[in-house]
This record gives sequence, C-alpha cells and structure tokens, in this order.
Amino acid sequence: ENCFKMGGVPWAQVLLLADMYGTIQSPNFPDSYPKDNELQWNVTVPSGYTIRLYFMHFDIEPSYLCEYDYVKVSCFEAPTSFCGRENTDTERVPADDVILSPGSMLSVAFRSDFSNEERYSGFEAHYSAVDIDECRGKNDEELACDHFCHNYIGGYYCSCRYGYQLHSDNRTCKVECSDSVYTERSGLITSSDFPKPYPKSSDCVYRIEVEEGFLVTLDFEDSFDIEDHPEVPCPYDYIKIEAGARVFGPFCGDRPPDRIQTLSNSVSIRFHSDNSGENLGWKLTYASAGNSPQVLHSH
Repeated sequence: ENCFKMGGVPWAQVLLLADMYGTIQSPNFPDSYPKDNELQWNVTVPSGYTIRLYFMHFDIEPSYLCEYDYVKVSCFEAPTSFCGRENTDTERVPADDVILSPGSMLSVAFRSDFSNEERYSGFEAHYSAVDIDECRGKNDEELACDHFCHNYIGGYYCSCRYGYQLHSDNRTCKVECSDSVYTERSGLITSSDFPKPYPKSSDCVYRIEVEEGFLVTLDFEDSFDIEDHPEVPCPYDYIKIEAGARVFGPFCGDRPPDRIQTLSNSVSIRFHSDNSGENLGWKLTYASAGNSPQVLHSH
C-alpha cells in the first residue's frame, strides 16, 4: 500500500488492476488526452511474481524535467517520470525499456496540466505478471533452501539429500541422530558428515555405555569448529556432555575442550545445531579404564 501512496499523484482518480496481465492507456487513447487530468493505476499481482511493464506508444507534452504533463512509474526506490516524444537532456521517454518491478506492486500515474499547446496522443502500456525464480540468486541464508530448491510458477519448495529430513521450517535439512549407543571400551565419534559441515536444525545424542567399574575419558581432536558468538557463550550451536550428575560444557568455537575425565561409565554427548551456519564440526576419541568385576571362585 505505502508504495502506491508514495509514488502517486495526490488528487488522482485511482484504478486498481489485479489481473495477471493488462493494458494501461491515457484517457481517450488513441485520440489526444484531455487537459487537467490525473489518473493512477495501481497494479497488484500475487506474491511469487513481479510485474513487467513496457510502452507500445508514448507521446506526451515535453517540458523541463517533465513538470507539466508526465507518466510516473513507481514502487521503486526512485520513481521515474517520463514525458516528451524522444529522449533529451531533461526529458525521458520509456522507448523500448522494459520496466520490472522489485516486488508484486507497481504504480503508473498520469498527469496533464491545465493547458496543452498542441495535441498529444498519450500512451499505451502493457503489463504482465512474471514468475520469480526464487531458486536463483537467493543469497540470503534466512530464505534459501539448505540442500535443493525447486521453483514452480508462483512459488518454490525445498528438499533434502538422501538420509536427511526437511525440518518444519520447510527450508533446513536435519538428520535423525539420537539412536547411537557405543558399548565398546574405546571408540571414535564425530558430528554427522564430518569433516564436511554438520547438518542444521538437529539435536543429536551419542551415548557411551561401558561396563560398571570403568570410567570414560574423552579426547577431542584439534579440528573443532562449532558456530559461536563473540559476546554470548554458545547461543547457536553447542556440544554438552552429561555423565551421571556432572555436566561439561556447553562447548563451541574453534578451540576443542581439554581432555574430559567423566568419572562415569555412562556418558551422553548432546550436540545441538540451529538453522544457519556452515561449520565443520568435531571429532573425539573415547577410552575407558578400570577393572572388570572380580569373578569369585568358590572352592
């Protein structure tokens, strides 16, 4: 709405156009237009489209910087006024220009002043809705698809690589990663896809369960990269370790935690990622030391 107000002529009669295509003509076209006339066409198409506008005929009284009669196209950062029969230093005609709106609205205003020295035949313009290909040039991480983007007329949708699921935000791809249980006395655990960037929007739990009497030690490798924040500790992605009543972390950033002596035989490693960022993740080895339960031989 506001772009219609900003670009408009204050006292104009307003015509609303909501079709997918149409024609806009000066009053009385192809005869000469009347003086003292103000009209504004507000074109709206559905979201997912922009508007393409071009002029087939243009003949409007020329004046310095188009201050007498003009056609003004707006809903842009800088509205453009056209007048005259051909381009000069101070007058601009649309000629063969194709005007593309940035969004789904476009305003065309026409004004003629109280006098016309000659007869001018006015203008004829055509507009049509053009599908936006949302999959091209979406650099904004907040809107872009995480893995695959599929454009269709009027919109787009996202899908994920094999082994991933689409998150409820319909944009990021998550993994199911909470059924890993490690029962060997030593082993290796990494974030999903390591050393490639870990999946977004995921909550992973890795459980280490060794026999009672054994205590688990965790050693992170140097290649440690979890999204962090300069002021707030680990607000986005983090790894947290729970061992009995003890909690270690949350950890994030590019420096791995020192060796963690969990003093427990049962350890949960929780890894949370939010819906943005391209960080490479983490890799750890675990070991356990202790005594097997004594087998008592009865004599």
